Order: sequence, then structure tokens, then C-alpha cells
Amino acid sequence: MTPLATVMSGPRARLFACFLRLGTQQASPLQLHTGASLAAKNHYEVLVLGGGSGGITMAARMKRRVGADNVAIVEPSERHFYQPIWTLVGAGAKQLSSSGRPTASVIPSGVEWIKARVVELNPDKNCIHTENGKEISYKYLIIALGIQLDYEKIKGLPEGFDHPKIGSNYSVKTVEKTWKALQDFKEGNAIFTFPNTPVKCAGAPQKIMYLSEAYFRKTGKRSKANIIFNTSLGTIFGVKKYAAALQEIIRERNLTVNYKQNLIEVRADRQEAVFENLDKPGETQVISYEMLHVTPPMSSPDVLKTSPVADAAGWVDVDKETLQHKKYPNVFGIGDCTNLPTSKTAAAVAAQSGILDRTISLIMKNQKPVKKYDGYTSCPLVTGYNRVILAEFDYNAQPLETFPFDQSRERLTMYIMKADLMPFLYWNMMLRGYWGGPAFLRKVFHLGMS
Repeated sequence: MTPLATVMSGPRARLFACFLRLGTQQASPLQLHTGASLAAKNHYEVLVLGGGSGGITMAARMKRRVGADNVAIVEPSERHFYQPIWTLVGAGAKQLSSSGRPTASVIPSGVEWIKARVVELNPDKNCIHTENGKEISYKYLIIALGIQLDYEKIKGLPEGFDHPKIGSNYSVKTVEKTWKALQDFKEGNAIFTFPNTPVKCAGAPQKIMYLSEAYFRKTGKRSKANIIFNTSLGTIFGVKKYAAALQEIIRERNLTVNYKQNLIEVRADRQEAVFENLDKPGETQVISYEMLHVTPPMSSPDVLKTSPVADAAGWVDVDKETLQHKKYPNVFGIGDCTNLPTSKTAAAVAAQSGILDRTISLIMKNQKPVKKYDGYTSCPLVTGYNRVILAEFDYNAQPLETFPFDQSRERLTMYIMKADLMPFLYWNMMLRGYWGGPAFLRKVFHLGMS
């Protein structure tokens, strides 16, 4: 294992630190947004749907393009969450309170916050409708509505979460139940699931498995735990380099992985989980559990499923290189709600935001977009309370690594980055529109190696 001091010192690390300081200086302090004004407009040059990672980031970037008065965000939620940290919350390594802030505090100052839910998109008339009956028109529309959690598609959920021994790191309501189930574990099966749908942060379902195994070892319960990962997929990870490293960890830690197994029912009162064999539809297996972590089925938000902007599967239909809508040239998409063929992660949103910013700026000048998104995404695979494999890859599932060392190895430095550096970058740079992913750093490190 490379010593932490060796990796984090030297000229490249000092350059990285200078870059971070510069970014922090550029970004003005976050200011509380007071909510909808008394004379809210019904037309904006740029209208952003969704106040999650993609929506806030793009609003900050668009504010610099067209001015705060010409940008609005439609978002009903009072709180904004940094969801990647929930993996560590579910394992007791972080507090849930550290993951959330008032939505008002992250909306760029001066940008209008329309505190409502979108119920209809009408791109043919350049307008949207909110749940309170308001029609809002736009010149440019950015769709950043995220992804929908469909717990109810599993029989017995979400009501099953009222029982002990079951949790889910994907919801603010259930992530602390994961930690409680982990602490209360005595002996038996600890089951972790992956659904038969697209999901956000596809590595998270197995991250909590590795953390749970580490917790069992730490507390002397490992010999009493049968750890099972039941996944609907046919492989542990989609990128061969990282899959090979994970398979070695699975072997060394005596973890059981069953492929093509999809959770269809939870009998929480009896502590039983029912799985369907996807290779043999209709064939099911009932497994009792002492602990169950559920990754729910997910889908595009209902408002998008029947919208003209959606493809046949319900996702916003955008060009995978420019993020411009394929049919409506003044409509754009970013993040989990799109049909971009890459993993749905906050890191992907960061990279997409820089591309989309440039795309929109050129279209506003009646020019053709030139900068292309390569599908970059990142998944910090937490394999213990102080180790991470940093998976970074592109559309072709080929490694697209930032650092000049083998990122398929477990490293303390990458854990520190996941647990501490990335939240800092998120709150202080990305949401302010100053972080477009590590492409710059990748050039710095690799040019330094040449």
C-alpha cells in the first residue's frame, strides 16, 4: 500500500491544493435565498426543472451566462441532500445531519426559486405547468429531475421498513435503519440486493456489503454472519479492471454473490426475502434474514414518462455528446433523468455540467456545440472503513483514471477523498458552478508523468 504522505505530497499535490484554493476564492459565499418573490415572473430565459445536483449546478452556471433575474429553478423540496455520503451514514461512519442543507441555502443568490412540483411539460409551446396551476414559459429549458425510487414495486414495501432488521441507504427515511440493523445483528444471513432496473450509484448496493463485513469483523460477529449479495446483474461490476479487483475481495472475505436474482417481495414480519431467478422467470427462492439492505427499483420521474421529451423508456432523450435534446433544440437534460448511456452518479453530473454549460453558451450564440461528453463517471467503491477503489470510466466501460497510480487497488487516500474531499468540492465548488469534474487534474497528473 502506498503511504498516504507519499501520495498526497510533492509538486502535483501542491498544484492540486492551489487549484482548490483558487476555486474556493472564485466562488462567492453561499447566500440564503428568500424563496419566491412577491412578483414572480411567468417567463424566464433559462428555466431549470429540479433542485438536485444537476439543477443547482446548472442554475449557478446559467446565472453567470444570462444574469440571476433571468433564471429560475422549479423544486418543491425544502432540503437538499448530498446523497453519496449516505453509504457511510448507513455504516455508521458519518452522521445523516452532515448530508443535508436547506434548499434555500444552495440556490444561487438572485435566482428565482419556484417552490412547486412540475406536473406537465409542453416543449411544443415552450412552457411547463406546476401543481398549483401555474404556467411558466421559457426560452431554454434544462431538465434535471433526477430519478424516482419505486419501493412499492417490491411487495411488502415500503411498509416493511416499519419492522426492524431492514434498511436502505437510498432514502433519507431509511438510511439510519441500515445502521440500526447492522448494530443489532446477532447471527444469520445478511442480505444485500440490486434491482432489475437502472439505478443511481450502481456501486452503492455492494459498498454497504463490504462495510458491513468490516463491521462484523470489528465487532467479533463475522463468524456468525453469512453475507449474501443477490444481484439482478450478470457481473459484479461493468468495468473489467475493477470487477477483477472486486472478485478478489469477494473471494478473500468469503462473500456469497448470486447473479440474476431479483428481489420481488419482503415479508418483514417474518424476516424473509423472496427472489426471482431472472434466468428462469417464475422460479422463486425464499431466504430468511437477520439483516436486509434493499436497493429499490428505480425509474424516471412520472412526469417525464409520458412527456414529449422522453424516449420510449421514459428518460429525457438527449444527444449523448452535447446533452441537447434530440427533438427540441432549446431543451437540455443532465444527470439521472437522462438516457445517457453511463452510470448515474454525482461525478457524472459534475462532468456533464461543464459540457452542458459550453453547449448552451454556443447555442445561445447560434453556434454549433463542439465540446463532447465522453461518458465520464466515477464510482468510489468503498471496501472498508478506510479503503476505497476509485473506479473512473467512460461510455465504453474503459478506465478513465485521474491519478498516476493503479486505481483498482484499495487505498486509504481514496477513502479520504470519498469521505472528506468530495463533500467539500460538492458544497463549495460544484453547486456554485466551479467544478466540472477531474478532467483538468487528469491532464495535470498525466502530463507530469510524460
